[in-house]
Amino acid sequence: MTVPHESLLAWSIIVPATAGVIVRPFRVPEAIWAAVGAAALVLLGLLPLADALNAMGKGLDVYLFLIGMMLTAELARREGLFDYLAALAVEYARGSPQRLFLLVYAVGILVTVLLSNHATAIVLTPAIYAATRTAGARALPYLFACAFVANAASFVLPISNPANLVVFGERMPHLFEWLRQFALPSIASIVATYVVLRLTQTRALAEETIEPSVPRPRLSHGGKLTALGIAAIGVVLVTASALDVQLGLPTFICGLLTAAIVLVLSRQSPWPVIRGISWGVLPLVAGLFVMVEAFARTGAIAQLAAILQGAVERSVREAAWGAGLATAIADNIANNLPVGLVAGSVAASDHLPAQVVNATLIGVDLGPNLSVTGSLATILWLVALRREKIEVTAWRFLCIGLLVTPPALLAALAAAIR
Repeated sequence: MTVPHESLLAWSIIVPATAGVIVRPFRVPEAIWAAVGAAALVLLGLLPLADALNAMGKGLDVYLFLIGMMLTAELARREGLFDYLAALAVEYARGSPQRLFLLVYAVGILVTVLLSNHATAIVLTPAIYAATRTAGARALPYLFACAFVANAASFVLPISNPANLVVFGERMPHLFEWLRQFALPSIASIVATYVVLRLTQTRALAEETIEPSVPRPRLSHGGKLTALGIAAIGVVLVTASALDVQLGLPTFICGLLTAAIVLVLSRQSPWPVIRGISWGVLPLVAGLFVMVEAFARTGAIAQLAAILQGAVERSVREAAWGAGLATAIADNIANNLPVGLVAGSVAASDHLPAQVVNATLIGVDLGPNLSVTGSLATILWLVALRREKIEVTAWRFLCIGLLVTPPALLAALAAAIR
């Protein structure tokens, strides 16, 4: 079969642009690579401007979700809520590194479930670093807990990972249906990840001595209001999910209202909070939507859908296992956001059994724990570490990921494909 010239040219842009997002050569931000790739596709006539704008428009719910979550997370960071939670974890550990590791993991679950895996990577990681250093502990074992739980707990609720919105889009299950489908896989993922990760850190934790307590920062009035706001956001989003309402707009409105109330009552300027948000995530996601639209025009998505449909006709269980494992591996080659977009397009192009779609989502969410390039959350975790002058090599993370990810992935898929 001859590949059209336009398809080859599109591939020659999409592949290096995606690689740039993952590798960040010359330390050029991820958003720049995505935006340049999208612009090149339009300027070279490979994707009409109207179609590119339409592709960007498909991400509206994701943009609103991200803005609302980032606004809330930045507000919580500035008000010291995460520093307070981290110090509280050290206090309840009572000098036990093993108990502290468990508590950090538990706090990571809470933040991931209610504020998304990006919040765990961006704002909980620095707080855990500060608290563990104050307690005289080596921070890295606890920072690994932040990194791995951010993906392991990211399909407890639809709001726990932006990739969930990307994969399901307008076909998002009702909350109770979501819980029915993903409660057991989430528990399997969280428990298996903790057990194996804890084993990999046994020696490091055994050599630790930590202070039984650290100075607990005073939680400001704004911090308490932010905590109440987060609880209210959780209630609103759970309700929205139960009513089958898209999550982007409710998340945006809740984040905006929480920030407005806290800032007005504490008489603070909004600009520091606004400046603290990682706005580059939005053009990154928009650029990826455009590149996936061009990818679809090459016929690749139709071919993938046909292959998957053929596998379904042979055996739904085998197709589900294949889709979950293949997606998990693809995450670490091309990052889970573009893989999630492609997976969502494939799922939308044909009526696939719920088992297959659910397995695909688990692969998109959990597969990235294998390597540092697997998910945006892990990349953001690395950025947070670099700010603290901590370097974790791709090889070191891979060595742990190769031990942690397969058992968790297999356990989650087994719980989902039953």
